[in-house]
Amino acid sequence: MWATVEMGEIRVFLTLAEELHFGHTADRLGLTQSRVSQLLRSLETKLGEPLLRRTSRQVSLTPAGARLRRELSPAYNEVLTSLEHCWRAGQRLEGVLHLGVTSASAVHPSLLDVIETFEAEHPRCRVETVELPFRDRLSPLRRCEIELMVARLPLDEPQIVLGPVVSIDQRVLAVAKDHPLASNATTTLDEIAKYPILDLEDIYPRHTAEAYVPTTTPTGRPLHQVRLDVADISELVILIARGRIVQPTVASAAARFAHPNIVFIPISDLPLSRTVLAWRRQDSDPRLRAFIAIARQHLRRGRARSPA
Repeated sequence: MWATVEMGEIRVFLTLAEELHFGHTADRLGLTQSRVSQLLRSLETKLGEPLLRRTSRQVSLTPAGARLRRELSPAYNEVLTSLEHCWRAGQRLEGVLHLGVTSASAVHPSLLDVIETFEAEHPRCRVETVELPFRDRLSPLRRCEIELMVARLPLDEPQIVLGPVVSIDQRVLAVAKDHPLASNATTTLDEIAKYPILDLEDIYPRHTAEAYVPTTTPTGRPLHQVRLDVADISELVILIARGRIVQPTVASAAARFAHPNIVFIPISDLPLSRTVLAWRRQDSDPRLRAFIAIARQHLRRGRARSPA
């Protein structure tokens, strides 16, 4: 039966051997005296001989108890040390966490705070931002090339978890500065419907694209969405700057569309657009979980400080 001895029984015995007092042992271990007695009896039964002598006034070790303490104590301490080292190694996160973003300029300041805090709390880890492809932006996450990404809502993908909100953006129209709409203080979807815009189906999932830029105006007029062979954001910027198309986007994307021939006009009848952190549902990477926990705290506080 000696092979069934448990760590709790050993701990009680070694503490009793040091304290030689059931009450002090119970207090030290956070147990009741009856539980201490029960664990000692269990150990003695498994080893087949008494380890302590108990009288009304005194507790002392038997010869077998003294021998066991002498032989067991160093080994027990080594086991505890090994277990502690293993536990601490599990708590020390290290390595790279890959965060997908549309561009470096699109990384919201509040997300930069999250990255700084994460790397400060886990100095063996670093966050590497990865620029998402212009088309099919979910593909790096699906292929496990990144652990999480900044995704635009709405997003209805069963295998992707949607986390805390990163940004809330006003909708604007990017147009050439000599375009007929460029002098407007604001614009509407009905006005935009007069001009071609890029079809976003190859960039976002269809349900996301249709929410981001609807196919019709509130009055039922279809938007003139065109399929163009645009490989990246630079080609899109040139098309807008040349007046070939106009493009609904968000105010925070102005840096990505920066060009001396492009201006931005608020769109009055499109709702605010939100981005969130998103990750694969089955991903159990502890670095990802630690990052998300920090993000939930910081991004929630950031929204609370922001004006409505």
